[in-house]
Amino acid sequence: MDTTRPRIVDLSETEPNRRRGGDLRTLLTPVTVGSTSGFMGLAIMQPGERISEHYHPYSEEFIYVVKGDLEVDLDGETYPLRGEQGLMIPINMRHRFRNVGDAEARMVFHLGPLAPEPRLGHVDTEVLEGAGQLAPHPVVQEAGAQPVRHGAPS
Repeated sequence: MDTTRPRIVDLSETEPNRRRGGDLRTLLTPVTVGSTSGFMGLAIMQPGERISEHYHPYSEEFIYVVKGDLEVDLDGETYPLRGEQGLMIPINMRHRFRNVGDAEARMVFHLGPLAPEPRLGHVDTEVLEGAGQLAPHPVVQEAGAQPVRHGAPS
């Protein structure tokens, strides 16, 4: 019997995470809502801000830009990404985002499937200049959680 219940999570209930740049908020996660196949959040970036390069060895990442003018680097190649556009980033693809506009940018992100362990889900390939002490990764799933498997990483 499935005991997962729907739950609404307000942005104000989330903690900002600035470890990689911008203001990253994870809203719908195994910890907050009991999801079993992935998690979703919002990135808020002020003009000139960026999210440092990283990749996900187990998850595809789905992006929807709500508003703003961004550039995204995908394995070293730069593409414009504007409001009302979506992007799917394959497993293991290095990526970073920059707000190149003169206004706040907001993008929704969803990753799935979950990594076998939270610490394995995200690999940083650079550290932002002036970041100083890095904050911990946001907790999106409990250690030892068993994700839904949709194939091994390539």
